[in-house]
Amino acid sequence: MSQPPGAARNLQDVKPYGRICVVGGGAWGTALAAVGVRAGRNVSQWSRDAATATEIALNQVNSRYLPDIDLPPGIEATPDLESAIAGAEAILIITPSTSIREVTHAVAAHSAADVPIFAGAKGIEAESGLLMTGIMAEEAPGRVLGAISGPTFAVETAQDLPTAVTVACSTRGMAASRMAATLTTYSFRPYVSDDLVGVEIGGAVKNVIAIACGMVKGAGLGENLRAALITRGLSEIKELAVLLGGSRETVTGLSGMGDLMLTCSSEKSRNFSYGLQRGAGVAEGDVFEGRPVVVEGRDNAMTVTDLARARGLHMPICEMVRAIVAEGAPIGDAFATYWSAPIEAEPRALDVAIAHPAQDAARDYFGDTNR
Repeated sequence: MSQPPGAARNLQDVKPYGRICVVGGGAWGTALAAVGVRAGRNVSQWSRDAATATEIALNQVNSRYLPDIDLPPGIEATPDLESAIAGAEAILIITPSTSIREVTHAVAAHSAADVPIFAGAKGIEAESGLLMTGIMAEEAPGRVLGAISGPTFAVETAQDLPTAVTVACSTRGMAASRMAATLTTYSFRPYVSDDLVGVEIGGAVKNVIAIACGMVKGAGLGENLRAALITRGLSEIKELAVLLGGSRETVTGLSGMGDLMLTCSSEKSRNFSYGLQRGAGVAEGDVFEGRPVVVEGRDNAMTVTDLARARGLHMPICEMVRAIVAEGAPIGDAFATYWSAPIEAEPRALDVAIAHPAQDAARDYFGDTNR
């Protein structure tokens, strides 16, 4: 079959990494380890929990995070970080965002300075306001750093269902291209970017928007409003990304719009599911039946708005979620404040602000959904 014009333009001869190490024994880390093995790479995986590492290595299963999924044989899982990293040509740190500083510091101590490190966590550090690769730059100075992000549910990737991601890295060398080639299989398709800021901002903010969308679903406020929040939430992501030096084009890609659409539309998302329960009237302490489930959007609501406020940017949807999850505002009151704000223009260049003609009625309407 003939190729379309330009299809073979700029093809690169990229050498995949032969051996990679996945640092993290959770669902996404295990899924990426499985992808690496399916792609024909030698893959080691570190898990803090020795039982999880043993299960993966001996039984090809991670019953804690990916129950009932058969993993491919060949993942060399271990609870010993130093042995996991030994010989790796590239390292993927796939841990919760709150652990990224500690883990990166340990990884840097046990790996050569020319080994690139990629982050799979999403978020902003509360104390510093740094993105994940910003934290990594402090703990592993001089390293080539990257990020992997996109619309991914770990369980589907582990099941070998089609998945696309963005692999971003600084412009030094070809690390992003090499990692993309390393992980490519018949079902896993990476895209390459040099916009770390744009990729990471999309991953951090989408969790906050997903909570808002879950609340809409739980409160019975309809699909129209959920679609509006996704669209306006994307605008908030763009504004913050550009303010920090990222590209608007990146935000309309997999790591921005793609991840946002997925996370805001399915109960497989912990953030959406959390919002769904809160919107349905479940008290904070009773969400997920009181189990300690990681919902990064709760923390992100604070860190994202703190960062935006420090830069003079107002992010109304993220502020609304912050008011609910961090400041105890009733859901109906918070939505009423957002919805009854002055009417604005969509094009940024059009400077329009109109006092909301039905402000009181809007407040009364949303007030009926208070939980």
